Amino acid sequence: MRRNSSHLTAIVGLAVAVILLAAGGLLTWGSAYVHNTVQGQLAAQQIFFPAKAAFAHPVAGTEITPSMIPSVSQYAGEQMLTGQQAEAYADHFIAVHLTEIGGGKTYSQLSTEAIAQPKNVALAGQVATVFKGESLRSMLLNAYGWWKVSQITYIAALVAFGLGGLTLIGSVFALALGRRPEITHEVIPATGPTPSTPAKTA
Repeated sequence: MRRNSSHLTAIVGLAVAVILLAAGGLLTWGSAYVHNTVQGQLAAQQIFFPAKAAFAHPVAGTEITPSMIPSVSQYAGEQMLTGQQAEAYADHFIAVHLTEIGGGKTYSQLSTEAIAQPKNVALAGQVATVFKGESLRSMLLNAYGWWKVSQITYIAALVAFGLGGLTLIGSVFALALGRRPEITHEVIPATGPTPSTPAKTA
């Protein structure tokens, strides 16, 4: 009974290990695919961060503002190729300039004002600029989101590989235990004199 139980446990463990290892392989492939796709799309945009010299003297209202130093300056002069770079450019570079252009108003708000003032050329120009900026920002944040998905998928792949490896080791160990011969205890009959049964009295 014990041998059969160990054998069954080993088979189940091997099946689970195969599933986990296969899942780890698929997750790794998915992570690499998303990573390479996002990187390829960002590279095609040919977006570069301002040169390092531009961050030397940040001034509010100019291309480089003081708020960009802790987040954007670390990528100075680099081409945008990663999700982290896309997030920094979208939220800490484009968003800052959009706020300055529209006075803190969104594209929807500016568009409504432009419709009410069809002869306001300056306002129409702001609407067009903010629309382009928000479109680019949305695209970059979408790339950042998928980049995070690739990172999470990669972590999940490592977990699957780890659990699969542990399960495989445990299954092999259980299989090895199941093949060990069972130790049987032989009962040896007593060889001494058999005690006499006392006679019954009438």
